[in-house]
Amino acid sequence: MYTFLLVVGLVVGIAYIYHSVVVKGKRCKSKAKLHGKTVIVTGSNTGIGKMTALDLARRGARVILACRSKQRAEAALADIKRESGSNEVVFMQLDLASLKSVRSFAETFLKTEPRLDLLINNAGIYMPGTTEDGLGMMFGVNHLGPFLLTNLLLDRMKECGPSRVVNVSSIGHNFGTVDFKCLSTHKELGVGNSATDVFNIYTNSKLCNVLFTHELAKRLQGTNVTCYTLHPGAINSELFRDVSKVFMILMKPFLMFFFKDTVAGSQTTLHCALQEGLEPLSGCYFSNCTVRSLYAKARDNAVAKKLWEVSENLSGLSS
Repeated sequence: MYTFLLVVGLVVGIAYIYHSVVVKGKRCKSKAKLHGKTVIVTGSNTGIGKMTALDLARRGARVILACRSKQRAEAALADIKRESGSNEVVFMQLDLASLKSVRSFAETFLKTEPRLDLLINNAGIYMPGTTEDGLGMMFGVNHLGPFLLTNLLLDRMKECGPSRVVNVSSIGHNFGTVDFKCLSTHKELGVGNSATDVFNIYTNSKLCNVLFTHELAKRLQGTNVTCYTLHPGAINSELFRDVSKVFMILMKPFLMFFFKDTVAGSQTTLHCALQEGLEPLSGCYFSNCTVRSLYAKARDNAVAKKLWEVSENLSGLSS
């Protein structure tokens, strides 16, 4: 019995150390204050987006919670105001599954807000489906919506520079591909609704985030706007809220020990948004608050340029 308890204690101890040192990861070290700065964080009513918004509000920024659900966003708004002590936090409705909503959000923002210093494209989903524009849901929400939003707001960011665009991707981009024939035929990054199909389409959308950032950095050369993309870590958040409830219950102990919480998960986003001296690394990919190398497919100039052109066409920017 003593030996059994000793082994259990050892396993628990190792798991605790692993979680504390490896899983939690590095923290953003920037002490930057953001009084007088304005930030947009998409998908900021929950998860790492909410924790990112909270941190930025504590630093004095005017924070725009750009979210689809008014009810959930207003609850997050109350939490963030209370926990940060700031009244400079507002909700503006944005549905990234609707290009009309993206345009409406940008129009309203540009009319009502005089500056934009940080745009954090945090929102993302993991679920099949089709947007109101006939696009694949994950392609629309994870890539095309943020692509359009960024382009509509870039001129304001150039006026207010130095400014930054931060695109939250995933290590899953390593498994992704961009099938332009599928995009042309189905307006989606893959077809099928099986678990494997959904995973593949998700990773393809995350590769689009990295390629978008790569091409955006090239187009921003000579301006005072820079951009970064990142893997936040494996996060115990609501990204997979549409996955089987039974599966999530079975996964809960694993999630608690081996996945980051949302505070830890927001650190690389904050690093890319705030860390001083990152300008020479515009277009780069970060993980655990550290710049990382990319496979060739994630920095392919021709593919990134073609994705940009296809995205311009599908979002209506080229018309």
